[in-house]
Amino acid sequence: MNTASGKHFDDGGNGAGRLDSASDSRLQMPADQKVALMVLTDLDASAMLIDHLATQRWEIEYVPDNESALSLIHEGPFDLIITAETTSAKADIALLRKIRRIRAHSRMIILTSDSTPADVVSALREHAFSFFSTPYSLDALTQVIQIAMEGPCWDDGIEVLSATPAWVRLVARCDLNTAERVMQFFHEMIDLPEDEKNEVALAFREMLLNAIRHGGQFDPSQYVEISYVRARHMVECRVKDPGQGFSLTELYHAAVSNPDDDPTRHLHYREASGLPAGGYGILLSQHLVDELIYNEKGNEVLLVKYIPERGPAKAA
Repeated sequence: MNTASGKHFDDGGNGAGRLDSASDSRLQMPADQKVALMVLTDLDASAMLIDHLATQRWEIEYVPDNESALSLIHEGPFDLIITAETTSAKADIALLRKIRRIRAHSRMIILTSDSTPADVVSALREHAFSFFSTPYSLDALTQVIQIAMEGPCWDDGIEVLSATPAWVRLVARCDLNTAERVMQFFHEMIDLPEDEKNEVALAFREMLLNAIRHGGQFDPSQYVEISYVRARHMVECRVKDPGQGFSLTELYHAAVSNPDDDPTRHLHYREASGLPAGGYGILLSQHLVDELIYNEKGNEVLLVKYIPERGPAKAA
């Protein structure tokens, strides 16, 4: 299928899809119509993503390369920009820098098959909305697109304090959508074998959500501090929330405080307090990482995962 600049994809109200002139279609759009710009080198490879956007009643314009995308952005703003999987992260970040000079608050999701942890850091610095390297989860990408679609007038919510591929420090707004975006960046940044990577990511997610929920009270005017350190044989994540802290021995609503002879005691406290079922986050994290260390106040936690040194692979 031809992907010439200045075309768009529209579901036509029945999901079938058609191609029309971009200039004609945008003149006919309602003022509140959401418009996404996709850089596609292979339309078939992104068919599921296009179908999702179409069913959400987004207009989709597409171009074959980054240069064509920049030309269209000169003509007018887009609610969301999604890059092609086949382009490198460096090329997409370079595009994002140019877009920022024209449309300062554009939301861009970078899709790439060629990236490094340093590229993820650069994308964070340039305020990319999100970052996915192949192979990625379509469900995770769909969730981030949903956040972009439903969010209010864009305010990034993530600020980099300092960053290298081995040590990243940032602050993030205390809301769930920002937490999901932070988690996707960290998932891309964690340079570990897949099993260890998933364990660190899950433990970090639990601690970040605890910080935003209990320390930040889901108050978007409050921020959590986050750091990630990748040493030769260790990964360390730190989360500090703006709350008053707590004592682990007094967390009766959490499974981590249950005595050995009553492993479900916390469920009774949660029910009496009107809390939903749960309370396993800290206990789960303790089993996923090697060290889970709280400060005296209880509003700052360190997660440490030791990475065993792996010898050379044995010959078959």
